[in-house]
Amino acid sequence: MKSVSQSDSKSPIECLDSLQLDKLMESFEVWYHRAPTPFLKRVRGRYWLSFLMLRFTGARVGEILRVDDSLDIDFENHEIRICDRLNVSPRRFTRTVPVPSRLIAQIRAYLTEFPMMRGKVFALDQGNFRREFYRRAEDAQIPRDLSHPHILRHTRAREMVLAGVPIKTIQGLLGHAAALSTVIYLQVSETAPGKILKEKGLL
Repeated sequence: MKSVSQSDSKSPIECLDSLQLDKLMESFEVWYHRAPTPFLKRVRGRYWLSFLMLRFTGARVGEILRVDDSLDIDFENHEIRICDRLNVSPRRFTRTVPVPSRLIAQIRAYLTEFPMMRGKVFALDQGNFRREFYRRAEDAQIPRDLSHPHILRHTRAREMVLAGVPIKTIQGLLGHAAALSTVIYLQVSETAPGKILKEKGLL
């Protein structure tokens, strides 16, 4: 994937390319595993897992930091339940997002090592998470204009579009109330007509 800011200056949507995404993930993972003390590993692990949740769910950062790991994670079916509203009765507006088994395995491993964190793994201060995200992005040499947590939501949406996931499915996974909010990601993945016709053997 190319960064949208590089490949389509007319598009309002910016994404990380695959290399940038890999470097950002590596920065978080190395920072976590190189924690010099068990205390720091416990603290850093929460940021690492929150990053992974953002990367693989496409959720908003506020939604991820409200996930209760003791209630909202289906460890057997590899699904995360995300509440997309704050000022309503609890769990009234939710969506279920499938995630890779390796994410579930990471959460299991963390809770096995730090069982006292059950129920509060993701309950981070949003400002603190954003500051650490900026530091990890700087370490990964991500351009400043792409160094914010919401970039992972755009990146995951584009990833799904390019993989051929139906727009209605993407809309549900992202929690968009209106389809128009999702359709904008189609602009990001448009391919030149000539290239499409050549690929289809029509030129």
